[in-house]
Amino acid sequence: MNCPDLACERQARECCPDCGAGCRDIPVPPLATRVALAVLLLFASLGGLGIAGTALAAPLPEDSIYRVEATLTDQAGRSFAFAEAAGEVRLATLFYATCPYVCPLIVDQLKSIERELDESERARLRVRLVTLEAEKDTPEVLAEVARKRRMDTSRWTLAQPRPEDLRKLAAVLDVQYRKLPDGEFNHSSVISLLDREGRVLARTSKLGGAPDPEFVAAVRRALAREP
Repeated sequence: MNCPDLACERQARECCPDCGAGCRDIPVPPLATRVALAVLLLFASLGGLGIAGTALAAPLPEDSIYRVEATLTDQAGRSFAFAEAAGEVRLATLFYATCPYVCPLIVDQLKSIERELDESERARLRVRLVTLEAEKDTPEVLAEVARKRRMDTSRWTLAQPRPEDLRKLAAVLDVQYRKLPDGEFNHSSVISLLDREGRVLARTSKLGGAPDPEFVAAVRRALAREP
């Protein structure tokens, strides 16, 4: 029985065990070629797993707040790493759902900042509010806040951190807080402007009335630098 060429997958002149006949010569690629092919196959397999971008991404700068390791869950119930916020210009602050006074003013101020931008700028700006009430402000509670305050959830994210991550998130966002005996919080009202790599470009604590024009100008500059 003749050995078909397609069965000859071995190196030059190795015999086929089915027929015992000498197979035709099959050239062996040079070592450098085989190594290059192996590398290409490795990258292809990583890409298929969806991790090639992560493996090859440039590291975050030393002053990026996204270097903090923390896990959050958004109003839709999706869990994600804090560093996933990288890649977009963002306003970030802390709040909690049952806050009777300061937090509604923070939301109003964020919306006032957005109103100072044109349509294209607003479309590229992202907003993230992390709750101080890490145990009670569940995704369902946050979704209800977003609905009542008419937040555009394609750009606004309300997030519940793990309790063990709250303190370090507050630290990098420069928000001071303490829980009161009645369950409410005393907290500062700092809004941070973050660039695409998580560097703090500006901060404002202004509540009520028109937003700080210098802060709005910083937002515009950050959005103008987007690729």
